[in-house]
Amino acid sequence: MRIFVTGTDTNVGKTIFAAALAGALGASYWKPVQAGDLERSDSKKVRAVSGLAPAMVLGEAYRLTRPCSPHQAAEMDGVRIDTDELSLPDADPLIVEGAGGLLVPLSRDRLLADLVARWQLPVVLVARTELGTINHSLLSLHALRSWNIPLLGVAFVGESRPETEEVICEMGRVKRLGRLPFLDPLDAASLRGAFHANFKIADFR
Repeated sequence: MRIFVTGTDTNVGKTIFAAALAGALGASYWKPVQAGDLERSDSKKVRAVSGLAPAMVLGEAYRLTRPCSPHQAAEMDGVRIDTDELSLPDADPLIVEGAGGLLVPLSRDRLLADLVARWQLPVVLVARTELGTINHSLLSLHALRSWNIPLLGVAFVGESRPETEEVICEMGRVKRLGRLPFLDPLDAASLRGAFHANFKIADFR
């Protein structure tokens, strides 16, 4: 079982959700491309809150030093992200987290969506519940279908907004997987409890 986690935008909570999902499934976690702040990378965040053994958080294929779009960060670091050479690690179950949203460019001629379409992993779309999320969510769902990418459903992150969540799932013709609330404190125990209280493991199998 391998699942790809993407978001409607950057900073929507997909890393914390991916950590929760990996921990709940006992799955390895992999983020192929990390751009910026390598000292506080998403992989390090996942190690801190997922409850996974450190060896289950796999090393990134590309570690880029600038906090910008992956294609630009790669160019500034003097490298090129070769999507044709990117292959999935030999781990199962596995949670793969993308960089930003689906239409983030990895190079001048390849988008993240191109890579996900090639891998054909089922996708969980992570969406925040705040203002603007309906537009971003419906556009992302349209992109997934345009690239013929399999979709498990939408996982929301944030405060409860029943009307917003309902209209996204209704108009987007997509399954609502659950909603992960903001957590304080955020640690392995609180994240595990929140995930099991708000999601059904069977929806991801």
